[in-house]
Amino acid sequence: MKNIFLALLFLVAGTSQAQIFKASEKENDLKLASLPYYSYGKGLGMTSADSIFQLNIRFRMQNRVTVYGEDGEDTKYDAHIRRLRLRLDGYVGNPHFLYVLQLSFAPGDVGAVEEGKNLNIIRDAALIYQPNKHWSFTFGQTKLPGNRQRINSSGALQLTDRSINNAKFNIDRDFGVQAYYLHEFKDKFSYNIKTAVSSGQGRNWTGKATDSYALTGRVELFPMGTFSKGGAYYEGDLARESSLKTMFSATYYHNNNAKQSQGQLGDQLYQDKNFDGLLVDFIGKYNGWAAMASYMNRMSDDPIAYQNPNDINSDFNYVFAGSGMDYQLSYIFPSNYEVIGRFSNQRMNDKLFEKNLPNTNQYSIGVTKYFWEHTFKIQSELTFDELQFHNGATKNNWYFRMQFEIGI
Repeated sequence: MKNIFLALLFLVAGTSQAQIFKASEKENDLKLASLPYYSYGKGLGMTSADSIFQLNIRFRMQNRVTVYGEDGEDTKYDAHIRRLRLRLDGYVGNPHFLYVLQLSFAPGDVGAVEEGKNLNIIRDAALIYQPNKHWSFTFGQTKLPGNRQRINSSGALQLTDRSINNAKFNIDRDFGVQAYYLHEFKDKFSYNIKTAVSSGQGRNWTGKATDSYALTGRVELFPMGTFSKGGAYYEGDLARESSLKTMFSATYYHNNNAKQSQGQLGDQLYQDKNFDGLLVDFIGKYNGWAAMASYMNRMSDDPIAYQNPNDINSDFNYVFAGSGMDYQLSYIFPSNYEVIGRFSNQRMNDKLFEKNLPNTNQYSIGVTKYFWEHTFKIQSELTFDELQFHNGATKNNWYFRMQFEIGI
């Protein structure tokens, strides 16, 4: 009888323990289901259990050291944080409604503190509506659809910086409305049409209301279909395309009553100016080879702004008008070392050249080692500049740079 009692006691205890274990297991499942879903793709992603919210977090950092040799001057050295960015993107409520936020923290990103001007911490702050795979509508501050090298992130470049023409003739971030129609296929003719109506004032403008505005239109053609792994949005053929892929594109923009010398960028002009710009570019990739060619032209019949419009001897500044060409060629070895060469020529508007702004030829060679594509790499670059002035003077400058980049 005693043995029977003990057996019943152990049976009841075991059943109770199993029930407790099952209850605990069920409770733990509920807790896990209420936590976000994490993924590690391009950045760190979190999606809520009910799928009504998604957040993707990315950061990147560029540290560089540069040695400068300027004609007639002592050799100089510079070491600093070039980029320090934090990017957040995802959707809220519905995957068709997306958002993107990007903040910058490095001194070179933010710029010098100037009285009466804002700190340029905010780079992107935009809401995006994508009703289907073809259409996209953006409201807020982000990059305008400029040429390919400008649209690419600075972290997706082969050399340590964009070309001299991109720095002076391209368009940049602005606040406004953008509408894109994307018609992309992997292996057949594709095209994209991108348009924007924006303030023309550049990022983080909080000045008084003005009659300035900018209009931008861009067409992209992919005769052999789109690039693998988003290859149109980073330099170099890291995907090692198995068949030739090309892109031909053009952007035209108009800036009405611009306040700054480069529209969205540059110094404050003494007088408002109207100007137009044309950007044409080509990229091709095949089996580790990548080639790029770009033409840029900012057109202005009257680029010079005088402090006193009635006195041409008064102080002046100017719209940075002129044109230039870039040519870039590279090959990435199976070891993920890449060799890059670039040539740029820049020709100033005649009126600016007469004011002794130089025409420039620039030659660059670089070697990059990719550890994890463009998000973890070490770059080296040697650049030589030839400057030619209207008065017949010439000047030769060079720099050597090492840059380290890491991000997610």
